[in-house]
Amino acid sequence: MAGNDHPTVGLDETVHQRHRLGILTITSRASQADFGYLRETLGLTPGNLSTHLTVLEEAGLVQVQKGYEGRRPRTWVSITRQGRAALAAEMAALAKLASQLNGDHGSADDGET
Repeated sequence: MAGNDHPTVGLDETVHQRHRLGILTITSRASQADFGYLRETLGLTPGNLSTHLTVLEEAGLVQVQKGYEGRRPRTWVSITRQGRAALAAEMAALAKLASQLNGDHGSADDGET
């Protein structure tokens, strides 16, 4: 099997990191997610979550909106169209990899370990 045909080639380092993947999957299921909800659900510190959100926002995968709910400052995160496409591509690559691991080996069995 050629090296560039392996399913891991399709994994995106920006998306694949577990917390960023979590942010994208959560925001893909809702119109927007509250910063506090993401922080608690993913078990992150505010600083760590902010760092991951900056990476995703700079890549165009999420949009971060700051505002107020009453007098309380709030931050909401929503996935972009580009983010949905990147998440779909990541899930397809993972599905292909899982398929190979579950017995659909194709021509990957070259005798190496």
